[in-house]
Amino acid sequence: MLRQFCFYRALTVLLCFNLLCGCESIGFYQQALFGQIEILIKREPIQNIIRNAETEPPLKERLILVEDVRAYAENDLGFPVGNSYATYVDTGRAFVVWNVFAAPEFSLDAIEWCFPIAGCVSYRGYFHRERAEKLATSLKAEGNDVFVGGVSAYSTLGWFSDPVLNTFLKRSESKLAALIFHELAHKILYLPGDSVFNESFATAVENEALRRWLNDKQRPRIYQQAIDEQRRRSEFVTLVDSYRSRLRSLYSQPLDDAEKRERKQAVIQQLREDYRVLKSKWYGHADFDNWVSSEINNAKIATISTYHKLVPAFNRLLRDSGGDLRIFLTKCKDLASKEKAERDRLLGLE
Repeated sequence: MLRQFCFYRALTVLLCFNLLCGCESIGFYQQALFGQIEILIKREPIQNIIRNAETEPPLKERLILVEDVRAYAENDLGFPVGNSYATYVDTGRAFVVWNVFAAPEFSLDAIEWCFPIAGCVSYRGYFHRERAEKLATSLKAEGNDVFVGGVSAYSTLGWFSDPVLNTFLKRSESKLAALIFHELAHKILYLPGDSVFNESFATAVENEALRRWLNDKQRPRIYQQAIDEQRRRSEFVTLVDSYRSRLRSLYSQPLDDAEKRERKQAVIQQLREDYRVLKSKWYGHADFDNWVSSEINNAKIATISTYHKLVPAFNRLLRDSGGDLRIFLTKCKDLASKEKAERDRLLGLE
């Protein structure tokens, strides 16, 4: 009965979009909604899988961990968990969605796409990689920088009860918990049309929730590992952001395209070299090697900004709230109610 309800709810949304959109948009929404329906009808209650004697021990252990994280989020942090992550789906693939990011060749302002529910966001997601690559090819042909990234999780923002996916489970214990906290944060607060606000908020909540969970569970070794991972990520983001500023300065100069193109590649190569210097201080950790070794362009750099640009501002807001999550979340919701210009000013984006 629940699966029928989810199917008809999704189908109703699809029909509404068909009435509002052109042919190209209809094709995009159809793949998105039918991809979502496929996931919904495959959901199995986690408790049933855990109790099943035929369940492989590694899967059972991971799902027990998920149950623990859900309980902590709801009972200790007061998050609106509901039925989110109470079910499991094996998608049979490494990523659930492939997101396409794009930016002009000489600009760090990501191209945005606007949707009826999520508002305007700096990516377009596809359940099939070949469709993502097709759009990427088209955007490249128009002269844009393009990045296609596999995504292991996403939130339906409360429209459906999101399941745990097999794509979650390859992560370490702390990263799995962080992922769930991050996606639950989107249920707490989501501002249509402001990707930087949404993702930075969720990242800040993720970091604080993970810190509390590991501390309360008295797992000092994993806690220290998580703190070290967050430090390395912060150092990497700071590095990329400094080069983002250098590129923005370059693009504003009165140079011809050929000169800008040459200097752009020189800046990106210097970024790679500075990363190697930074990494030498990480005692063998290679967290961002894949990111740095593959093509770097404006679209790829923009993804870093989207998820981390406002994290320091949200961290300050948490400190100003005395570390009280309830007060912090109330302040964040108050921020979200303001006009974007005022919100950006209060968060230090002027």
